[in-house]
Amino acid sequence: MINWPVLIPTICYLILVYIIGYYCYRIVAKAPSFLEEYFVGGRQLGGFVLAMTLVATFLSAGSFIGGPGTAYFYGYGWVLLAMTQLPTAYLTLAILGKKFAIVARKIKAVTIVDMFRARYENHAVTILGAVSVIIFLIAAMTAQFIGGATLFQAITGLPYAYGLSLFAITVFVYVAIAGFRGVALTDTLQGIMMFIGTIALFGGAVWLSGGVSNLTQGLCDIDPQLITPFGPNHFISIPWICCFWILVGVGIIGLPYVSIRCMAYKDTKAMHRAMIIGTIVVGWLLLGMHLSGAFARVLVPGLARGDLAIPELTLRVLPPWFAGIFLAGPLAAIMSTVDSQLLLASSAVVKDLYVNYFNPKAKEKLLRRVGMAVTLILGIIVYAAAFKPPTLLIWINLWAIGGLEAAFFFPTVLGLYWKRANGSGALASMIVGIGGFILMSKFWPRPMGFHQILPTLILALIVFIVVSYITPKPSTEILKKFWGK
Repeated sequence: MINWPVLIPTICYLILVYIIGYYCYRIVAKAPSFLEEYFVGGRQLGGFVLAMTLVATFLSAGSFIGGPGTAYFYGYGWVLLAMTQLPTAYLTLAILGKKFAIVARKIKAVTIVDMFRARYENHAVTILGAVSVIIFLIAAMTAQFIGGATLFQAITGLPYAYGLSLFAITVFVYVAIAGFRGVALTDTLQGIMMFIGTIALFGGAVWLSGGVSNLTQGLCDIDPQLITPFGPNHFISIPWICCFWILVGVGIIGLPYVSIRCMAYKDTKAMHRAMIIGTIVVGWLLLGMHLSGAFARVLVPGLARGDLAIPELTLRVLPPWFAGIFLAGPLAAIMSTVDSQLLLASSAVVKDLYVNYFNPKAKEKLLRRVGMAVTLILGIIVYAAAFKPPTLLIWINLWAIGGLEAAFFFPTVLGLYWKRANGSGALASMIVGIGGFILMSKFWPRPMGFHQILPTLILALIVFIVVSYITPKPSTEILKKFWGK
């Protein structure tokens, strides 16, 4: 049965997204440079918009559905683990910030692979980077589509396929026609909805139960280990916590769809403002949503799938119309991540492969058509892959994040700050990082209690340094581009 009081506010929200997309489409159509406008929004983001698009891009289905769903089974320990993501916005802008933006403007880069192409002058690095973006982002976007459709189905009563189709069409249309500026503005709207939705859900859960102390006692009655830092059966070990901080904390710098934001802000003042606003917003969203997931174990017990915790809790604690408004929160989180991922995957095909290697002299009109067509085709591929969802989408999301970090973290950071880094070192690091992460994920997912991302990054760093030292130095021209005279 369709839950109309929930569905109608959600449809109104989606209509607003279409309006923003059309507004930005008109800007894209008049832009003198399609690539710069479509993929980095003309580099004109202010502080508030930069903060919200950075936060909304990073916080996804994993943060609003999968993460709280895991907290449903592992309690406060998983909440603590999730808070390792708190400094993400600050670290990303602090480490990449000025240097990234200055160099990007200087070399006219509109993608992270553009930066690699100018820094390393190695075709294999460029191609491997573009292919890695496409493959891992298809996996990541599939997780986001599944999260959006599952949420839609649980709260509105619509079949999974209907929710998936409505969600997919909305994302396809506004990303394809509006580009980066449309993504950034809808991310801002979505970030606001996420913030309001988290307040409503957390407040409703606490009010219904009579306070946090009652909820904590309820968790303790179910299993005393749910209120410990390590969770039931000590699933969350200290090495795991340390590795998780790398995977979803510091390592986020290596995610191309996050780091690209550092190319697009207007000025230094905007960057500093975004660091403060972004940290505050990330902190509340992570804490509020993951605590709500843990509280759901008391308020809606007996769920077989953790991914249903937030939808079921929403229907339990909020009146139907408010539930419809709240639905926009996690739905916005999912949309704001998948739109950035879809745009980046499109840029990998259009700019990094098509323009660089097949048609360097392509005219603006042709690029517009190719860009929009590629975005739609990639979206359709992900849409088709999302029809058979896994049992807990957070794991496919974390796998995609880890793969991208293994490929991009050191080539990005060392390329900006280490003059001796060269193309051979970057290529070797990417091959070892990607190969090592995939193999460990399959055959040794928790080496010596650690997450596989830690040994993967250590190996990638060692290989990068060794190969860079035994091969020729970067040319003087490269050093001038990145460090001036």
